[in-house]
Amino acid sequence: MQETLLDLSLDAAELTARLVDLTSESGHEGPLADAVESALRALPHLTVDRHGNNVVARTDLGRSERVILAGHIDTVPIADNVPSRLDADGLLWGCGTCDMKSGVAVQLRIAATVPEPDRDLTFVFYDNEEVAAHLNGLGHVAEAHPDWLAGDFAVLLEPSDGQVEGGCQGTLRVLLRTKGERAHSARSWMGSNAIHAATPILNRLAAYEPRYPVIDGLEYREGLNAVKIEGGVAGNVIPDECTVTVNFRYAPDRTDEEALAHVREVFADCGVEEFVVDDHSGAALPGLSHPAAAAFIEAVGGTPQPKYGWTDVSRFSSLGVPAVNYGPGNPHLAHKRDEHVDTAKILLAEERLRWWLTGPAPLAGDGA
Repeated sequence: MQETLLDLSLDAAELTARLVDLTSESGHEGPLADAVESALRALPHLTVDRHGNNVVARTDLGRSERVILAGHIDTVPIADNVPSRLDADGLLWGCGTCDMKSGVAVQLRIAATVPEPDRDLTFVFYDNEEVAAHLNGLGHVAEAHPDWLAGDFAVLLEPSDGQVEGGCQGTLRVLLRTKGERAHSARSWMGSNAIHAATPILNRLAAYEPRYPVIDGLEYREGLNAVKIEGGVAGNVIPDECTVTVNFRYAPDRTDEEALAHVREVFADCGVEEFVVDDHSGAALPGLSHPAAAAFIEAVGGTPQPKYGWTDVSRFSSLGVPAVNYGPGNPHLAHKRDEHVDTAKILLAEERLRWWLTGPAPLAGDGA
């Protein structure tokens, strides 16, 4: 195994730059997983395990509470934005700076510099978050070694711009297919146009009114949208099949089954010949009333916000571990060619987590 050393004595901003330069597009996380494992095994206060390209490290101090700090080590494909670049304004540019190597750097720094936290800690570094759900490394660890993920509360270092984001919305993607009959377009009356048959689906989507439910004081925003449409055979052929891909982003007061039933009901009378579930990842309740969550919010400050996108807090929720999102990156910059992160927010996130884990926290203020 060829190892690339990570220097955990660097501050979290400098460490973020090193992580960005050690590229790890989804499916190619091996070298970074090797480097993370090597760096953590050098810390005598941690027990380190590995499953595939997923690394889990734990303290075992007999504390009354165990907290999980988790983050994915993969990125979306590089878009001419590596190596990293630090500008005069303290902004670090590069693929993964925001989503989420800045959060991973904070995890690594806490692992290295907080050997005796007031809560036992589990650090989880996992692969393949940015791709299909069945490839997700956290899911693989949960299936193979659920005991590694046991805990009372989890913080996912996903980009949240330095604010606590509670829970996450679910995401359901379905394929709605309409059928027709091929014919020469010069004699269209001899066939049946499957694209035209999709009109009721599009009309229903255009007229759809989403809910904005309030849960634990957080307002979530649902959305039902067409994200792709496919159909057509040739320029002179009436198409006999059309597929509308629809994505439903739903609030965490719906179960997976309720979300699916709702989408079926919306399109029940729209002439859909085939209804296919293409992908589905459930929502997670915010859990802000949990004592550990309340203590965390008090320590890091700010006003909790809802998480509109899906994150792996959902997986922790399914394991019975309440979880929130808290990371230094700005989620609006995730996956962009000009992805970047404010290094001051990386350092602040590290500082606030250290306050939380080493005793009574000083006032953290409202902003980040």
